[in-house]
Parts: sequence; C-alpha cells; structure tokens
Amino acid sequence: MQRLAFKMKLNNGQREAYKKRHDQLWPELKQLLKDNGVSEYSIFLDEETSTLFAFQKVSGEGGSQDLADNPVVKKWWDFMADIMETNPDNSPVSIPLEELFYLE
Repeated sequence: MQRLAFKMKLNNGQREAYKKRHDQLWPELKQLLKDNGVSEYSIFLDEETSTLFAFQKVSGEGGSQDLADNPVVKKWWDFMADIMETNPDNSPVSIPLEELFYLE
C-alpha cells in the first residue's frame, strides 16, 4: 500500500463551492478511484493560504493523479476549473509531496 500526498491551490472564496462539489462526488468518479486502488482519500484546506493538502492510500502503482486520460476525470477537471488553480488542460496544478516521516 502506498501513501501519496500532494498539494493544490483553491481560488480565494471558493471553500464552500469546493466542499459542496466533493460532498456530491459523482458515483462514477468514486467507483473509478476505487477500481484503481484508491482506498482512502482525504483533502484538507489551509484557509490561511488556500492550499489544499491531499492524502490517499493506494494499492498498486498509481493513484488518482495517474487517471488523466479517463473521460470522467477530464469532465471532473472541467467542472472544478473555475474554483481552483489549473493547468491549460484544466487539470489541477498538483505538486507531489515527499513523505519524510511515518509512524505506524
């Protein structure tokens, strides 16, 4: 089991929109993540900096960041592009974080 973490950036004033959209996560996206080995996925917000910190446990080689070619993922990116920092293809700007400590 891998533990992956990354950070993204939420546009100012978009906390409630981000939370609402994730509270209503599309069933097909949830299933896609599970089918690709994502067993836990949490996203935290640092309201002071609008930084999103994401953590996921993944079985296998990849995580949610490796589903870029999937049409459901692309549709989700388009849906989220107005409230967060994105790349030209509407994927979220995502910076992987290195794990330096883990207490089991």
